[in-house]
Amino acid sequence: MADVDEQPDNNLQTRPEELRLLEALLFASTEPLDQATLAKRMPDGVDIKVALAQLQADYASRGVNLVRIANKWTFRTAGDLSWLMTRESTETRRLSRAAIEMLAIIAYHQPVTRAEIEEIRGVVTSKGTLDVLLETGWIRPRGRRKTPGRPLTFGTTEAFLSQFSLEALSDLPGLEELKGTGLLDTRLPSGFTVPTPSDDPALREDEDPLEAGDLELALAPRVEPETGSGSE
Repeated sequence: MADVDEQPDNNLQTRPEELRLLEALLFASTEPLDQATLAKRMPDGVDIKVALAQLQADYASRGVNLVRIANKWTFRTAGDLSWLMTRESTETRRLSRAAIEMLAIIAYHQPVTRAEIEEIRGVVTSKGTLDVLLETGWIRPRGRRKTPGRPLTFGTTEAFLSQFSLEALSDLPGLEELKGTGLLDTRLPSGFTVPTPSDDPALREDEDPLEAGDLELALAPRVEPETGSGSE
């Protein structure tokens, strides 16, 4: 669970009635709220950073915790009590290995095109696998690469951060962490590195803005089956 950037000064405590207002705003919202949005709805003079830090501390040992995800604030069931919600959770379809690999590549290498994903994986990627990830809302088309054919570039979304309880992409495990969990072989080639993903939503110099209908095109069914080495 992430803390606010600055710890509250003991001399700058938020009044109980102001904490109640902040608590009510967060509970009533159907989605996480950023600091600026909360500040606009609070009385004048309230230090929103101090108030959030105080409320977060108040809920630290409770059944629900105040957490920050993608720089937005929301209440979540305490991690050690998540098992209580098992029976109430909706059963979801398991992602295929290909989809998991593709999601990881997009997360670490974004912005990335489908052809670049295939080059990294070393296998032709089924469009159906890409569609599954788009439908989850965990990835999105970012723009179009300034190369012949102007392919779509893809990146992750706030829903991806929320799903995996990440405050930012920089919280993704690095090389040593991946080795420690057994997800990477400890005997890797010399010079092997894991990219440092960027949270910057701005288009890069090699990307053009999306055009009307690009999202529908990304989700459109294939006209012809793909061929090539590898299978999904």
